Amino acid sequence: MAKKKKEKSFSSFLNNPIDFTLIITILLLLSIGLIMLLSASSPSALSESGNSYSYFSKQLIFAILGIIAMMIISKIDYRFYQKFYKHAWWIALILLALVLIAGRTINGAKRWIYFTETLSIQPSELVKMLMIIFYAGILVKNRDELNKYGKGFIKHILMLAPIIGLLLLEPHFSASIVIIGICSIMMIIAGCKFWHFLATGLAVGVPAIVALVAFSPYRLQRVVTFLDPWKDATGDGWQVIQSLYAIGSGGLFGAGLGESKQKFLYIPEPHNDFIFSILGEELGFIGCAIVLILFAVFIWRGVLIAMKAPDMFGSLLAIGITALVGIQVIINVAVVTSSMPATGMPLPFFSYGGTALFILLCEMGVLLNISRASAKK
Repeated sequence: MAKKKKEKSFSSFLNNPIDFTLIITILLLLSIGLIMLLSASSPSALSESGNSYSYFSKQLIFAILGIIAMMIISKIDYRFYQKFYKHAWWIALILLALVLIAGRTINGAKRWIYFTETLSIQPSELVKMLMIIFYAGILVKNRDELNKYGKGFIKHILMLAPIIGLLLLEPHFSASIVIIGICSIMMIIAGCKFWHFLATGLAVGVPAIVALVAFSPYRLQRVVTFLDPWKDATGDGWQVIQSLYAIGSGGLFGAGLGESKQKFLYIPEPHNDFIFSILGEELGFIGCAIVLILFAVFIWRGVLIAMKAPDMFGSLLAIGITALVGIQVIINVAVVTSSMPATGMPLPFFSYGGTALFILLCEMGVLLNISRASAKK
């Protein structure tokens, strides 16, 4: 009897089970996010276009496309990206340079490239993933040098300089913080010494941040507003104060889904960075707690996948994607609760942005593929 020819698969983990806890968590966060986006965006959408569902319908299309892409990518062997980790750095650099050349300035920042009047992309969202791939690859290659200060810490941290420099020219301070945070976590996990970060951060990082704030009037104003938002309640402090009103009025169980008052043109663009405050107003402390628990479950599963990954590249890739979501959640919630100065930080799965959501779901596909490898291990 003739032997059957062995079937080739693009991914060696194609038939392995994925982490169902993770995928259910992702789908729950996405579902709640879409519901909250519909509620938060309806007044703004109605006043701008006459259609209460305009923001929601666009986000829903990208969510469906993102889920399809996530499932396809979850079957592509994550080790495929390791071959192109050097290309990832150059692509990131080109994308950020392209923003400065051909990007459109909105609210004083040049962060978007428009293809049509309704379709745009914020390259910094893609750059975050490209830097995760690059650092996962370069840290694996130089693993034996990572415990050294010069060849390990300084060499790898300087690779961020051109990327962060271009982001600050846009300016996009929040994306810079996220990328620095992600790469730092990956470097520590890979073997860099924590005291290298601590010493360099105190000697260079803190003075650099102080200088950026001191010589940028709008950043300095954000710090002043953070310290006392009621000092300029109808100006720079308006958004934070309205956010606190929304969260405070939600109480334990909230006013009810769709019953927010602050979304009626009190909070500017409530469907973007401050959507968590609408969540707090409508679903209360219980709703906020459920969402934060879901994010905590996501981080737990991400760390577990990283720990079980069969190689260092997969482990660093998983921890980078997990850190990407975790850092953004922490900063977003801190901003809307006035626990830190305001900065433009979207809440993953919730804030409006079709292409950003699509890219995020593609990243989830990579994480799910690593979970297949973890299952095989």
